[in-house]
Amino acid sequence: MAWEQRAAIFLKAAELIAGPYRAKINAATMIGQSKNIHQAEIDASCELIDFLRFNVEFMTQIYADQPTSDSSVWNRLEYRPLEGFIYAITPFNFTAIAANLPASAAMMGNVVVWKPSDSQVFSAKIIIEIFKEAGLPDGVINVVFGDALMVTDTVLASRDFAGLHFTGSTHVFKDLWAKIGANIHNYKTYPRIVGETGGKDFVMVHPSANVKQAATGIVRGAFEFQGQKCSAASRAYIPQSLWPAVKEQIITDVQSMKMGSPEDFSNFITAVIHEGSFDKLASYIDQAKKDSDAEIIIGGNYDKSVGYFVEPTVILTTNPKYVTMETELFGPVLTIYVYDDTKWIETLELVDQTSEYALTGAIFSQDRYAIEVATTKLQNAAGNFYINDKCTGAVVGQQPFGGARASGTNDKAGSVLNLMRWVSPRTIKEIFVSPEDYRYPFLGE
Repeated sequence: MAWEQRAAIFLKAAELIAGPYRAKINAATMIGQSKNIHQAEIDASCELIDFLRFNVEFMTQIYADQPTSDSSVWNRLEYRPLEGFIYAITPFNFTAIAANLPASAAMMGNVVVWKPSDSQVFSAKIIIEIFKEAGLPDGVINVVFGDALMVTDTVLASRDFAGLHFTGSTHVFKDLWAKIGANIHNYKTYPRIVGETGGKDFVMVHPSANVKQAATGIVRGAFEFQGQKCSAASRAYIPQSLWPAVKEQIITDVQSMKMGSPEDFSNFITAVIHEGSFDKLASYIDQAKKDSDAEIIIGGNYDKSVGYFVEPTVILTTNPKYVTMETELFGPVLTIYVYDDTKWIETLELVDQTSEYALTGAIFSQDRYAIEVATTKLQNAAGNFYINDKCTGAVVGQQPFGGARASGTNDKAGSVLNLMRWVSPRTIKEIFVSPEDYRYPFLGE
């Protein structure tokens, strides 16, 4: 299809989500992925609508980028889809990401094989319904449910595999990269590999910070959607001078949070995604209760008799390299290290060196010099860096999302940068009056 015909399909899909499908896709996200109404609305509706509409705008910008010509030559760039198909693997935690990964590649003209998460099948089904009603032809986005290893091995064995669009764990992404590398001689072309993976995201509080603002940023960043965001705040560094006040505010906030089913709109905390996640989180909480260099100051309880509920838990550690300061838990567990006010610069270096990840991070400070120093020293520690705000909640078109190091390829979902990965430009030169003599003027006597 011509680009404007493809664009119309996804613009219609956005309008269907904004209107007749809004309640349905929100409800599927709430019940299937255990999101409260606010988290479902900003994800399944708002962010997904933004992805679809902004990607159309970014696509038009890409096609409009053309080389210089003159009166004798017309030069143009043709933005072709990749030769082959794209494999999209999507996570459970964001309905918007689950739809955007296959849709962005398809919008640029590609055929996609989409493997949704087993824990996101309800909203995935709604996405399929919406795309179908919007006019997406059969065979463009091909949804495959089943054993992940079997599906992946089958896909990656194909000579026509041309690209991977992935969001998920770092370990799985590295394994996929290795398999692609092992198969490289079989492929028709070099596959594009785009991945957004894990995070061990930080909040750095400077002694000049506003206590209530910092505490709110920490609590929201750590515990919204039970911390099941790759951007969630999971480690925080608090100066000794502010710690008593920050601690009091965090404990007050966490104690006020209601936990239960997303069907009750007054619940801030709902269940974690499945039993495997619950058991993993419980094991780290139990270990923290035993370790001499860790103390649970709020939370620490869990119960799976009715659902997989884990209390928002804050661990205070005296060891800046404690296991939960380094390991991604993907749950409502925050670890705090209190640092000496005079060791601000050394603590910035600690933040940068502690984790293999580099996805999101935040600095709270009222001192512009401190903000400048932190922004520079932490330039490789986070692909999305927030000043006086929580480290979650990137908005399409405003904060293109992605990180480097073990957090992925930093191709920035929700931007031109990401869409460019799904096209193969062809340069076309057309000359209007062709030469008819091989001789150049310099050969003349």
